[in-house]
Amino acid sequence: MTIKIDGPFYAQLGGAAAEARRLADIGYDGVYTLEGSWDPFLPLVLAAEHAPGLDIATGIAVAFPRNPLHLAYQAWDLQRYSEGRFLLGIGSQIKAHIEKRFGIDFDPPATRMRDYILALKAIFACWQDGTRLSYEGKFYRHTLMTPMFNPGPNPFGVPPIMLGALGPRMTEIAGEVADGLIVHPFNNERFLREQALPAVARGLAQGGRSRADFTLQVNAIVITGEDAAGREAAATAVRGLLGFYASTPAYLPPMAAIGYADLQPELNKLSKQGQWDALGTHIDDEFVAAFAVSGHPGDIAAALLARYGDCADRLAIYAPYAAPDPMWREILQDLRRLQAAA
Repeated sequence: MTIKIDGPFYAQLGGAAAEARRLADIGYDGVYTLEGSWDPFLPLVLAAEHAPGLDIATGIAVAFPRNPLHLAYQAWDLQRYSEGRFLLGIGSQIKAHIEKRFGIDFDPPATRMRDYILALKAIFACWQDGTRLSYEGKFYRHTLMTPMFNPGPNPFGVPPIMLGALGPRMTEIAGEVADGLIVHPFNNERFLREQALPAVARGLAQGGRSRADFTLQVNAIVITGEDAAGREAAATAVRGLLGFYASTPAYLPPMAAIGYADLQPELNKLSKQGQWDALGTHIDDEFVAAFAVSGHPGDIAAALLARYGDCADRLAIYAPYAAPDPMWREILQDLRRLQAAA
């Protein structure tokens, strides 16, 4: 099966239509939004309208501040409007943001997320199959659905629920009850193969499902450029990104997997001091090589497939720097050509 390639869709509403058309022209199969400085759902409406061939996804929307029923209505509408091309990507965010930015409870995150996804699936089953809504979990309770509030069956089916996870327990939850896993961009091959994939397998076994029932979307950080100056600018941007991720305590496991556990407290201290610009200076070449695929544009496709080709169903390109569209178009063409020749 050919791996689908997803591109980052960071446009605000004013530029979302043009950005969706641009990404479709480059050749991406789908686009994903992040929940950062603006809503992750609204730009996808414009993507569905102006680039109807693209799959659209939240990658991720923060789950806990939203009631499952709110999220269910948004997902149902986007699935219908995109004619079955929507993937609902959700995640827990980290404790500090949930408790201090959103002002709600976080613990226990994995148990709460399992309950959340099961609640969503109960709501979807009620709407799609006419099943009586009678979900009563530890954190969420949904037992009323009158005809006025029931949108009825979706002609394009139930939207898949993709769970963004990094820790072993949350990754197991993805395997057990979600339709897919979104592998965080802060990943390396050792962490992926020795920790994340086994956790998915454990979850699938607990849920009585097979790998064929599940979608693995891997976020891949890429460093490339048409010339040496472009590649150096890309590397500098990625070092800053990796330093930012590495300063977060919840993201310790991928660092520990390659022997960089001692770096995390140091970077966390700098972040608390507000020294954000200094974080990237602590990321050495070995760290970059583990967490990012780097090289000349002509070498990127082969490197991505060598690292992820035997496990990813979808590959989400993550490149936090400016680069010309023709370069990305050629990389995507290389990815498809190499897969077709395999």
